[in-house]
Amino acid sequence: MARDTTDQTPLGTLDDMAAYMAAGSKPKEQFRIGTEHEKFAFFRADNSPVPYHGDASISALLKGMQEKLGWEPIMDGENIIGLGEQHGMGAISIEPGGQFELSGAPVETLHQTCKESNQHLAVLRDVAEPMGIRFLGIGGSPKWSLAETPRMPKSRYDIMTRYMPKVGSQGLDMMYRTCTIQVNLDFSSEADMRQKMRVSMKLQSLATALFASSPFTEGKPNGLLSWRGDIWRDTDNQRAGVLPFTFSKDFSFGDYVAWAIDAPMYFIVRDGRYHDCTHITFRQFMDGALKGEVAEWEPQLGDWTNHLSTLFPDVRLKRFLEMRGADGGPWRRICALPALWVGLLYDETALAAADELTANWTVEDVIAMRDAVPAQGLKASVAGRPLMEVAREVVEMSRAGLKARGQLNSEGQDETVFLNTLDEVLAKRMTLADDMLALYNGRWNGSVEPVFEEYQY
Repeated sequence: MARDTTDQTPLGTLDDMAAYMAAGSKPKEQFRIGTEHEKFAFFRADNSPVPYHGDASISALLKGMQEKLGWEPIMDGENIIGLGEQHGMGAISIEPGGQFELSGAPVETLHQTCKESNQHLAVLRDVAEPMGIRFLGIGGSPKWSLAETPRMPKSRYDIMTRYMPKVGSQGLDMMYRTCTIQVNLDFSSEADMRQKMRVSMKLQSLATALFASSPFTEGKPNGLLSWRGDIWRDTDNQRAGVLPFTFSKDFSFGDYVAWAIDAPMYFIVRDGRYHDCTHITFRQFMDGALKGEVAEWEPQLGDWTNHLSTLFPDVRLKRFLEMRGADGGPWRRICALPALWVGLLYDETALAAADELTANWTVEDVIAMRDAVPAQGLKASVAGRPLMEVAREVVEMSRAGLKARGQLNSEGQDETVFLNTLDEVLAKRMTLADDMLALYNGRWNGSVEPVFEEYQY
């Protein structure tokens, strides 16, 4: 996330908080696609990580991008931690370990998404190349230990770094050693949100399997296809994972609010300063728990917005829906991930078909799939069916949805072209992680070093 919100509007009732989220509803013709992708910065000379400070560094990359793009710097104290497009649409940010992220502007078509990613990477290469820096597009840091991984000077990350070891065994790995591709999508009403949330929550682990690309840790195979997927199984389960109540036929914005306010907080921001609030839930905050600790202790709308951004369910609800299951990957996957979800969720027929396909999946079925996928990938099963078989059906549903959208590029191609990389996975019956492991055991001669050359942007 590029920046935290400051909005001093007094926070109202729980109904008001739900209404704030519901206000994200928009007519279908105004639906947009917001794609985010992260990548690991490394020095091409020795495949070492890039620090924050210095002439060749993460801060130098941000300043170089600022000069090229003219975007507004986002500061944390004296440190530049991101850039915001002047019209507030797109942003560049840094994750805790220096992972470099583009949060794309909301666009109408997948063709625009891919153009945006291409332009971002082209500018970034121009800035990074003189520094000897390149970028790796996979889901997990393949070589560096946690101790070797740099730490970014961002206040929210300092609070999270202290807190994570108290609530799970893999939170620091999540923060410092993973990358994702994510897409943010709209809804038209509470009923539309409900159906999209239900379908995407059930299918999120299928996306984890299709995009698995994190089979290495600290220079050797880790026994998994999606290490990132496994990390999320024990990061902070009070605020992460599958939310069973979203499967309900009457799930509402209010239900999400009721869950969210009982999750522990991370922080509030007052006068540019971050206050550690990990000792209380948002409900306790609303009941006055910070009175006497912080001068401006009354809850504000900005606090609610920031809290929503610190919750990590497999599908996150704000004023839009965030698909959070996929590992990071090479450029074609930056286009394929949003293509999968846009085809499924933005066409009513495809959405209804996916809803019917998953209608009999229980919470236990979905959690069992989520537990199995990191190690088994597409060889896992769900509700008694091979996941590979289900994946083929789901990708075909998405393809039909994209065809129905009829969004053509200048060459007359529709958006189904962006599913080609998933077609290859299904045809080969091998994920990107399987491909990398085959190379590791073959011409890479038991070394992960070639991954930096072969999967860089």
